[in-house]
Amino acid sequence: QVRLVESGGGSVQAGGSLTLSCLATGPDFSIGAMGWFRQAPGNEREFVAAISKRGHTPDYPESVQGRFTISRNNNENMMYLQMSSLKPEDTALYYCAARNTYYDSRNSREYDYWGQGTQVTVAS
Repeated sequence: QVRLVESGGGSVQAGGSLTLSCLATGPDFSIGAMGWFRQAPGNEREFVAAISKRGHTPDYPESVQGRFTISRNNNENMMYLQMSSLKPEDTALYYCAARNTYYDSRNSREYDYWGQGTQVTVAS
């Protein structure tokens, strides 16, 4: 069974930076593409970033393009989200997700495994 554990969340001032980490444990062949999603109170879960199994073709929505960077280290079963120029609207619970297939997706329903989330709060 794949298990995902996020870390690195916290509180920062607007314009600050944070790096989230996600540790994946379980059978290596089960972990394909991975992604980050976020959910603020009262909102639907929102796509933040995704990366294929081999780390190619990272994908971002326009809202974080140029500010967030996703990466992964398959040797260490880790995925990261470097966030800079943070804005109050980035405040949310951030989730790490993984799917069994190679290519990433923006659709949260296409992910098979989820972490418990790590809170990011950006003060204005």
